[in-house]
Amino acid sequence: MKKLLLAIALLAPAILFAQSPFDGTWKTDMDKTKFSPKPITFSVSNGMYDCTSCAPQINVKADGTDQPVTGQAYDTIAVKEVDPHSIQVVTKKGGKTTLEQTRSTSDDGKSLHVKSTSHPPDSAQPVMSEADLERIGKAPAGANSTSGSWKVKKVKEGENGLLDSYKGNGNELSWSNSTGGTWTAKMDGQDYPAKGVYGYDMVSLKQAGNNGIEVSFKRGGQLIEVDKMTLSPDGKTMTTVAESKLSGRVSTYVAHKQ
Repeated sequence: MKKLLLAIALLAPAILFAQSPFDGTWKTDMDKTKFSPKPITFSVSNGMYDCTSCAPQINVKADGTDQPVTGQAYDTIAVKEVDPHSIQVVTKKGGKTTLEQTRSTSDDGKSLHVKSTSHPPDSAQPVMSEADLERIGKAPAGANSTSGSWKVKKVKEGENGLLDSYKGNGNELSWSNSTGGTWTAKMDGQDYPAKGVYGYDMVSLKQAGNNGIEVSFKRGGQLIEVDKMTLSPDGKTMTTVAESKLSGRVSTYVAHKQ
């Protein structure tokens, strides 16, 4: 889903129903996004990386080598402790890099800055993003200072990660983005394949009220996220409430018609 990677990288809004007011290009407004208040919790200590907020949880060696994981959108993760205040994280799928990330703390250890480069499948256009998080509770004793529980405060994302286009055709709706992601689905609740996207492989649509739609995302047959998307009365704004069925995180995104 669009779009954290350890739940920092955010899933962009996915779709709307097949009527002309929803056709066109929409840009996500990150300044109006309301991120889930649930903390992101991980630690790097004694040569190990533990992510307890990941779903499923991750527990691997933090020695910079690719470590196998299951149940994630990626199949290996490599975590390296750069210094006592920063770490590097790289995830791969089928041997191809999907995410490169650095996490570093402020001098007082109360804030975390995350820089990410996502690599969508079959795309030459990486998506750059930066996130700022604030510490919740005390830092673990003896661990890298990036360790602990964090709350997302602000995310900035590259232009190519914010734009989504939709086109209706009868009871079908097609979606695409600038990095090559695409799918076409009918408004019948059935699963349809997605191509060139990171994190899910099937999508299904059903109407939700007079001006909304519910979008379900699956990976490997497992339901991973449900987005409830609503169009404003003037047709210029879309609001998406995205619920991760894996982590229970719920965030709200706002997009404006271009």
